[in-house]
Amino acid sequence: MSVFARKSLANLMLESQESGEHSLKRTLGPVQLTALGVGAVIGAGIFVLSGLGAHYAGPGLMLSFVLSGFGCAFAALCYAEFAAMIPLAGSAYTYAYATLGELFAWIIGWDLTLEYAMGASTVSSGWSNHFIELLDIFNLKLPLWLAYDHWTGLRTAENLVARQMATAADPSLAPGTSDFLNKVGDIVSAQSPELLQRAHDLLSPPVLFGNEIGFNLPAFLIALVITAVLTIGIRESARFNAVIVTIKVAVVLFVIGLGLKYISTSNWGTDWTSFAPFGFSGIGAGAAYIFFAYIGFDAVSTTAQEARNPQRDLPIGIIVSLVVCTILYISVSAVLTGMVPWREVNIEAPIARAFLDRGLTSASHVITFGALAGLTSVMLVMLLGQTRVLYSMSKDGLLPQRVFGEIHPRFRTPWKNTILVGLIAAIVGSITPIDDIGKMVNIGTLLAFVMVSVAVVILRHVSPDQARPFRTPWVPLIPALSVLFNGYMMYKLGWINWLRLIVWLVIGLVAYFAYGIKHSRVQQALKAGGEVTLR
Repeated sequence: MSVFARKSLANLMLESQESGEHSLKRTLGPVQLTALGVGAVIGAGIFVLSGLGAHYAGPGLMLSFVLSGFGCAFAALCYAEFAAMIPLAGSAYTYAYATLGELFAWIIGWDLTLEYAMGASTVSSGWSNHFIELLDIFNLKLPLWLAYDHWTGLRTAENLVARQMATAADPSLAPGTSDFLNKVGDIVSAQSPELLQRAHDLLSPPVLFGNEIGFNLPAFLIALVITAVLTIGIRESARFNAVIVTIKVAVVLFVIGLGLKYISTSNWGTDWTSFAPFGFSGIGAGAAYIFFAYIGFDAVSTTAQEARNPQRDLPIGIIVSLVVCTILYISVSAVLTGMVPWREVNIEAPIARAFLDRGLTSASHVITFGALAGLTSVMLVMLLGQTRVLYSMSKDGLLPQRVFGEIHPRFRTPWKNTILVGLIAAIVGSITPIDDIGKMVNIGTLLAFVMVSVAVVILRHVSPDQARPFRTPWVPLIPALSVLFNGYMMYKLGWINWLRLIVWLVIGLVAYFAYGIKHSRVQQALKAGGEVTLR
């Protein structure tokens, strides 16, 4: 028994040719795969993170998006080679199994849960925030305890009261500016009795078994709706995603088109110093903050067993979706920093505020709707990716196949798996403060990028003659750049997130040695003195 046992490429290729009612349904073409990639990447980040990045990079924010895009592009080229060569649903998990061995495959599969399932929970909460903004447009309000988990609801109430206190103390402060937010932060940090009492009165939470409760109802419901869509079929899910992607891309193009009329080129500066007020280090810092607006393109590779022609179409879906998103991101950042001097860019809602300041209220409402649509498709692709990784792990015996691998005879989806993952994402997103979970999503994703990049180099040496419909160019340079760039981003996340990642992986190793290694079909084949085709 060896924890470093690898699955042979011959077995993997046989698995990829499965068909029949117990296999996933191949219905996706290059347009649908590209739409899934765009759906996973473009969320509220394009409307929010650009504001924070501008305060680090100035007008050089455009180069920050270029820099981040390069980091993702290096990883995307590595993913594209594997996705075309090993067209299976497990994505980085499957690639690691073929190159690094079972233990590393388990680690990356367990790690991907941080990116996909916990990512979906994070996004469901963000979706809820924008849904509440949409309700405000129509003067509809939910009680705070029903719009947030208890801890987030209490912080929100404190923030609302602190804003009122800041405005009362200094009416000259403009909401959303750095000075205003610093004042609000000082008031919240002081935790005065007046602030705490007014915030608690505003929250007015119900009490259950002696404990105050909060429940993010919109987050819970949207996760269930997405779960239902995914359960009834991949074709239906892809169509739903395509509609949502069309809406949000239209909103982004609307922002670019309308914003062009209000650009003042003087806001971009006249030389390098005014274009990049904090130099290249500022551009790098901006890139670090907005990098995570790119997360999600790798989810395309998890649909390999549902693509009609995966060897050709998966590289197209991965690379084209990343290129499209990068162009849109750079364009939006150019419009933002051209409309507003970078020092005056609103941090909380930069794009919407830029239009509101010019009296374009309807445009800001359209942006809110676009952010809502963006998060809907992100959640769909995150949950889709998670269920397909778990499906692959169950086919290998590392997870119970009756729960995670059973295919619905009519819908041809892993229905039990999908319902379970959707319920977990809904519950976590509705009762848990997810700021810290969101940071774990980032480090988990970057670890997957690093391991896939390493695996490309290893497989080039182990199986140099294996057919590769798509080849990562300039190996080992491109994988090395991916490792260096994404490893640096992991380092910048700080020790607390490394500690959380280590704890999560230790829990995963306990699960592997308690169940996975005992039921692994590769291990069983080794005991029998041969190999097995995992069907």
